[in-house]
Amino acid sequence: MKFSVIVPIYNVESYLNECLSSLQKQDWEDYEVICINDGSTDGSRAILSEWESKLPQIKIVDRENGGLSAARNSGLDVATGEYILFVDSDDWVEPFMLNRLFTEIDGSDIICFACRETVGGAFDTLTTEQTDGWNYYNRHALESRKVPFVCVWQRCYRREFLLENHLRFREGILHEDNEFTPKVCLKARNIKVIPEVLYNYRVRNGSIMTSRGLRSKKSLILIANELAELFTNETDVDKTVIYQSLTQYYQMAFIHSTCEEDQHLLELMDWQHYHLVSRTKLRHRINYSLLRLSPSLFRWVYRTQ
Repeated sequence: MKFSVIVPIYNVESYLNECLSSLQKQDWEDYEVICINDGSTDGSRAILSEWESKLPQIKIVDRENGGLSAARNSGLDVATGEYILFVDSDDWVEPFMLNRLFTEIDGSDIICFACRETVGGAFDTLTTEQTDGWNYYNRHALESRKVPFVCVWQRCYRREFLLENHLRFREGILHEDNEFTPKVCLKARNIKVIPEVLYNYRVRNGSIMTSRGLRSKKSLILIANELAELFTNETDVDKTVIYQSLTQYYQMAFIHSTCEEDQHLLELMDWQHYHLVSRTKLRHRINYSLLRLSPSLFRWVYRTQ
């Protein structure tokens, strides 16, 4: 099996047919579509049953609701393909995606491709590139992009690479891509970038990417704490970009929070590691001091800048 496409599904009956139809139309035959029904309570499971007779490559896994990370991990547990792709169930892919990726397979740990936003059709113009994972991260992670750099569905992953490095999604949090992608880039020896748009992603209200609730803010802090501890202990790698990214995660948690939410967020802060990663820019050092003094003062200063 060349490709395993993992599709986590939770209450997406309005979009699921379009997603699966795009996978059915692939001009490539050697692939499986692993649909993880993450405890859907709408008509999503019935739609999956209908697709069992229309899409021979489909494999359906039913599980209790555990969130996007748990669903993706369940997909990884049963995947047999040489390469792994993640497709969100409210998105869709181009019919030539798998065929195009096959032409680029040369043992790379990761193949990156362009994605299109469904609102307005915006996409990033990528340049053909072959490099190691950490150079790739340092070059692109802080770029102004139409598609967020961390999103995992804009890459194809060699399954053995993920298994050998124990690369899985942290469960119980939101913004799991922010935690997963830097770890993947740190371990990848060979990354290839191709310029074609192969994926279409839907921006909709209420999605994880647009969430600003307390759980979303807590997740950013937990991710920043974990990655800050990991990377401060790494040697022989340039940490400038990852430190700036993590500093932004800490700040993002508080930019739109309320005084009531501040109390819950402050309890999670790893101030020692935040201090270590905030040292790359004077502005970040000032924001660290403001947050330690008062999140309300930090917000006021931030909004007046």
